[in-house]
Amino acid sequence: MAKADIFMGIVLFGAVGGVGVYSSSGVSPSLPARGISPRGGERGRVVSIARAEVGVKELTGKNDGKRIAEYLAYTGIKVPAPYCAAYVSFVFGKAGYSQPRTPWSPAMFPASRIVKEPKPGNLFGIYFSELNRIAHVGLVAEVRGEWLVSYEANSNNNGSRNGDGVYQRLRHKRTVSKYADWIISNKNKHYGKI
Repeated sequence: MAKADIFMGIVLFGAVGGVGVYSSSGVSPSLPARGISPRGGERGRVVSIARAEVGVKELTGKNDGKRIAEYLAYTGIKVPAPYCAAYVSFVFGKAGYSQPRTPWSPAMFPASRIVKEPKPGNLFGIYFSELNRIAHVGLVAEVRGEWLVSYEANSNNNGSRNGDGVYQRLRHKRTVSKYADWIISNKNKHYGKI
């Protein structure tokens, strides 16, 4: 990859990261027309559970708070710790899935779960070159053309991977490294509650 391409990717990521962000209280006027939305079923259920967590905030801004502790505890981790992957795991657990269940975002993207095009309920991973790995994960709520409406934790209005809560965001597909589909098979479905 040429240096110019890497630079453009960084510039685009920075520019897109904070543009068009909105919360559960309303939609940005810059959003493209409706695209692929969950219509119920398993995908709609997972997205609905994720949406219900939007607005959860850290207690002191140090990856802490009662609900964040619940996300982390679900994956066997104690506060304080990054919790984007724990949030996604918690959401799938509430939907009745035994997997994914990990606090580590790269583990959310095994080869058997990778898909090329996102759908509601899929996971997306953001690659950070300074860490040489996917270091942030969120859930696709909707696909609107080249844009994703997402629910993600340990984020903020600027799209940070170390934010202060659970947010609804708008991300361009170009900023995403990988997508994973944990709903494609019910092999990992269980019927217990967390």
